[in-house]
Amino acid sequence: MSEKLLTPGPVCLHPAARKALAQPQIHHRSPAASELLTSLRENVARVAGTAGETVVVTGSGTAAMVALVTGLFAPGARVWVPLAGKFSERWAEIAASAGLDVVTTEHSWGAAVGSADVPKVPLDGVLLTHSETSTGVLQPVAELAAAVKAANPHALVVADAVTSFLLSELRMDEWGLDALAIGSQKGMMSPPGLGLAVLGESALERLRPAGYYLDLARELGQQRGGQTAYTPAINLVAAAAAVLEEVLHGGLDEHLRQKSERNRRFYEIGAAAGLQPVPQAGAQKSPATAAFYLPEGATAGSLAAAMSSRGWRIAGGQGPLKGRIFRISAMGYLEDDEVERAFTDFESALQEL
Repeated sequence: MSEKLLTPGPVCLHPAARKALAQPQIHHRSPAASELLTSLRENVARVAGTAGETVVVTGSGTAAMVALVTGLFAPGARVWVPLAGKFSERWAEIAASAGLDVVTTEHSWGAAVGSADVPKVPLDGVLLTHSETSTGVLQPVAELAAAVKAANPHALVVADAVTSFLLSELRMDEWGLDALAIGSQKGMMSPPGLGLAVLGESALERLRPAGYYLDLARELGQQRGGQTAYTPAINLVAAAAAVLEEVLHGGLDEHLRQKSERNRRFYEIGAAAGLQPVPQAGAQKSPATAAFYLPEGATAGSLAAAMSSRGWRIAGGQGPLKGRIFRISAMGYLEDDEVERAFTDFESALQEL
């Protein structure tokens, strides 16, 4: 029996994505391809809440992260990375590999980072993780951006929004976020393979040529004309563009409400079973995934097997939480009856442990 995905990426595809992927192959230099690319770029910026621009790259969300670091910061620039999970660690690793002066602060996995944690040193930028999928925490990026810019007015605030885009409210310009990294295989309910870098006004002004394939400055120049510097994953562009059109047509607010409510139900079921959530008291839960510590005597494998026997795949922990927690997510496309079955199966699987 094939498994439906209740994982925090990749996810069950939206019907609009599947329909787009089933169409005949188009040429990536055709007018139709230009229209798809333009639609995707404009709608991503709209959902992100910016008057800026989107640059699409072929690669995962990590490709967008790398492109942003190299395109916005020269070697030697000092950036702050608060370490509170697997994906904030990735920011630090990318920044170090690009020759940046990386200032880190350590935080418990499951904790919220606060404005008091901003280092008292001059900063050229900060690399934040909005939705930390490894812990289920939604970090207060608006608060952190304001604190950083109060002491460092010219610092660029860059955020990983890979699992907050189309899952949590985003007000990029209003919140003082200068750039976002996004991937196609999470809230966008499309296959893996697209990275999207969203650039606000300050980031556009300071964008510099860097590297070759992931040179955002080169790509931006081409994409403003409806083209790409190199052959894009045009089928994935078509899929993601179709999903965004559908979500916006149905109403973004209602879409976000549904995602939040489904995640709340997972937490409700876990609490009724006596499970301890990974997000600590005072930390906001991300609507992208529910994360729980495993009950005493249970293993990640036993719960995964129980869910698999019911036709679902869930995710375990990462880093220091591997073998200690599990994660379950409805960020992908599920019909109402499917998600209700997921809730029922999750409840019964927990009773087996």
